[in-house]
Amino acid sequence: MNRTVRDFLAKHKSQNAIKEFRLVRILVVDDNPAVRSYLRSILEQQTAWQVCDEARTGAEAIHRVQNAPPDVILLDFQMPDLNGLDVAQQISQLFPQIPILMVTIHLSNQLAEAARKAGIRGACAKQDVGSIVQAVDVLLNHGTYFPAMSSVD
Repeated sequence: MNRTVRDFLAKHKSQNAIKEFRLVRILVVDDNPAVRSYLRSILEQQTAWQVCDEARTGAEAIHRVQNAPPDVILLDFQMPDLNGLDVAQQISQLFPQIPILMVTIHLSNQLAEAARKAGIRGACAKQDVGSIVQAVDVLLNHGTYFPAMSSVD
């Protein structure tokens, strides 16, 4: 096979591989724009992850998921309209395959248990950057992520 044919085949094989590669699409839901920006910066440090959309309220989140379902959702607990548990329950009923990670400053054993019951597959503290990345990775690999917490709630 001559060099021109080999180059042509190599070029088309790589284009097919690029077409098959798709970034992980993440929806970030938080009422605070600074927190959304912070979470976006953490998530997009992972080369295969992309924040595809953001939502400020629970109602916005549900609407965005219905219009363009993401691969994973990062969801705040406290929002102006619905709390994260209510939002997660509604999304989980419509799209049970989408993993939801609750990201909150109020993480406790009690909240983690309520999150599980609402269909949330993981929970972590907003301030723990390493756990956010680890948790998303675990959820994308069909696991759950609920770190051990102290028994004092």
